[in-house]
Amino acid sequence: MAKRKVEESGGGEASWLNTFADLMNLLLCFFVLLFAMSTVDADKWEQLITSMQSSFSILSSGGSTVGEGMMIASGVSQLEFLDEYYREESNSSDKDTDEQDPMDDMETNGEEGAEALKEEFEEAGLKESEEMAEQIEQIMTEQKIGDQVELDVNAQFVRLTLSGALLFDSAQSQIREDALPLVDKLSLILEKYNSNLIDIEGHTDNVPIHNDKYESNDLLSAYRAFAVKDYILGKSALDAGKIYATGCGEYNPVADNSTPEGRARNRRVEIKIYNSYNSN
Repeated sequence: MAKRKVEESGGGEASWLNTFADLMNLLLCFFVLLFAMSTVDADKWEQLITSMQSSFSILSSGGSTVGEGMMIASGVSQLEFLDEYYREESNSSDKDTDEQDPMDDMETNGEEGAEALKEEFEEAGLKESEEMAEQIEQIMTEQKIGDQVELDVNAQFVRLTLSGALLFDSAQSQIREDALPLVDKLSLILEKYNSNLIDIEGHTDNVPIHNDKYESNDLLSAYRAFAVKDYILGKSALDAGKIYATGCGEYNPVADNSTPEGRARNRRVEIKIYNSYNSN
């Protein structure tokens, strides 16, 4: 009777692990042999380290040999200077930006250019106003009214100042009959500047006024300015769109209101003839 073979159990299911372990050992030995047979070009390695040292300040004092751990150790030892390094670089960058910012240069040049243009504009305006004043003064001398009109100039206009007492009775806004010839002559002068802006201003002293017609100095000064404007427009060919009337009241005195003489000077009518630079 033949004997039946008995099958062994327990090791067949994990037999592949042995093969896998052998393969891993062979691969490990293979890479160890490759590493052992490889060589490092010392010259090229030294050039690499030198380049890194010159490019990065944190490696400036580091070693050049990885095997000894000098480069790594030196690099780590200087990490504490990173904050200072980047802070200095940032401050230096900000400083350079502030010093060389083209927008700052443009703003500075723009302000200087605007200031120079303003000065040139004022000089041209003043020159024209002075020429106008010479012409007007000559005409007033010929018409013998120079002693009745005060004349002055600035870079914006020529100003003709007439005494309020010469033009109006006290607390009234109707032009006096004996002052009409003077206003007629001024109308002819103003006609020569028909293209210029003309502003007629009424001024008073600070003595309060209150009657049935005028409730304040503001109202009285406005009525006087409009009375002169309307009369001049009726006697000349001036463009009504170029002539204005303004009531200034007591707020722009030219003399001390505490004296009779000062109050008399403050009661006045000013005719401003603007030059061409300020007539738009």
